[in-house]
Amino acid sequence: MMMGIYGLAIGLLKLGFLLEFISLPILSGFISAVAITIILNQMGSLLGEPNVGDGTAQQIHDIFSQLPQANGYTCAIGFTGILLLTILDQAGKRWGKKNKVIWFASITRAFITLVIYTGVGYAVNKSRGSPSNYLFKVAQVQANGLERPRVPQAALLSKVATSSIAVFVGSAVEHTAIARAFAVHNNYVTDQSQELTYYGVANVMNSFLHAMGVGGAMSRTAVNSACNVKSPLSGFVATGVVLICIFKLVGALYWIPKATLAAIIITAVWPLISHPRVFYTYWKTSLADFISSMIAFWVSLFVSTEIGIAASVGFNIVYVLLRQVFTSTTTIPNPKSRETTLPLSSVYPSNISLPPDTRIFRLSDSFFFPNAYHIKHSILEAIKTMHSPVYNGVSGLETERNWSVQSEKRVASLRRRAGISSSSIGDLPPIGLVIIDFGRTNHVDVTGCTHLKALIKEIKMYGGQTVEIRFVGLSGYVRQRFERAGWDLVSGEEGTEKDEQGVIRVFDGVGEAVMAPRRLGGGGARVRRGTESSSGGESCRKKESGRSFREKVSFREEV
Repeated sequence: MMMGIYGLAIGLLKLGFLLEFISLPILSGFISAVAITIILNQMGSLLGEPNVGDGTAQQIHDIFSQLPQANGYTCAIGFTGILLLTILDQAGKRWGKKNKVIWFASITRAFITLVIYTGVGYAVNKSRGSPSNYLFKVAQVQANGLERPRVPQAALLSKVATSSIAVFVGSAVEHTAIARAFAVHNNYVTDQSQELTYYGVANVMNSFLHAMGVGGAMSRTAVNSACNVKSPLSGFVATGVVLICIFKLVGALYWIPKATLAAIIITAVWPLISHPRVFYTYWKTSLADFISSMIAFWVSLFVSTEIGIAASVGFNIVYVLLRQVFTSTTTIPNPKSRETTLPLSSVYPSNISLPPDTRIFRLSDSFFFPNAYHIKHSILEAIKTMHSPVYNGVSGLETERNWSVQSEKRVASLRRRAGISSSSIGDLPPIGLVIIDFGRTNHVDVTGCTHLKALIKEIKMYGGQTVEIRFVGLSGYVRQRFERAGWDLVSGEEGTEKDEQGVIRVFDGVGEAVMAPRRLGGGGARVRRGTESSSGGESCRKKESGRSFREKVSFREEV
């Protein structure tokens, strides 16, 4: 109930942006800690150990101290279940695209495992009479349909109101992150506040039916995407299957081995544990990001999840404030500094205009976790507003229509505001070159780097693989952050043996970035002199009247 109330409050008040204050490193540490906690909670059932306590330290102690008392039959059921689930999962990843039988077995691996070991539990234990004589513990589920809906107790709500905050934050952030990831994969746009509203409604309704809190699930969303589900109506089919199981198959659920349930849960959550190299990347890229992820991880693991979230977010807020207090200054002239952002007029002759397939964005502040998603979203919207998509099946006239038309409505609204009529949309120029000016940016973090990679991917999906992305005015500190995060940056016109698709070229000035030759073979417009243009270029110039000053304004004004 409380998860639903929090979701409804944030969704209806359009406050979804508040979740952006939880950076990606904090989320990695928090989710990893929660996944390890879940695995530790299942170890008693997996090993057949009788008295495993609560709390991470106590559980680790009890698991190892009680190993001599572990039930061999339970261990056999549990570990062979994990082996079967892992084999089916890896087989699906390796051969699933080529073989539909393997693919289906992979996505239904939990169900297959459940059926096999439920049969084993029934066959082995049915004739043994009392549950105390069973070779291994079974779930002993006994139910007769659904319980009658009931209003949750007010006293219980007051008790869980505080502890539910951490659960809500972790679930809601993961929910919106999954929504964004699959929106990019399937070419539609999500509304974060709308997602949280539906999240809230689902959890409020669940509370009346004695159900647990829910959120978006990566595995189930991936299955829907792989099955080419195009509409939320698929949920009705899933609901029907669940109801059939509740009313008709509940007797069989009695014989599910607890070790099998533990194996399914463990294999479901272990992919949520971030690899150590992820945290090493945080260490190389930003010490503050690494510290915040470690606070979220260790405090959530050994103290409590709510304190872990609060402590790590609090650290980030203090860090941001301290950066503003102890801001650095530079002096001019400084022989060690490089040129940052020259206005176009200082590099171009007066008779040269900007190519119509070029778009310049100037960031006006640091690019980090509080604003990274907003900046990414704003840049992409500006490109979609002023430029036409490539016709590649993902964007364009012949693309397959998705059930969600949020993106189309948003772009149509932005074009109306920009004075672009529906009759002239076909004359919009394609996007060939995107220049991002970091001249005023003194800090980037892991979240900013991650969102910028996602932005480049989405731009290329919209405009084609020949779209070039160029950076301008990177300070030594900011460039070092990008390189530590694994970016391949090449200065200006330097030669490189690397694939140009994976390289970002960095220039000292905007004019230099615009005039440099294109390297990805795109059919982009050339820099035009005087009256040298085609009729199409002339119409594009008329549509973008006033553009001459846009290249010199801040990012906020540009978007």
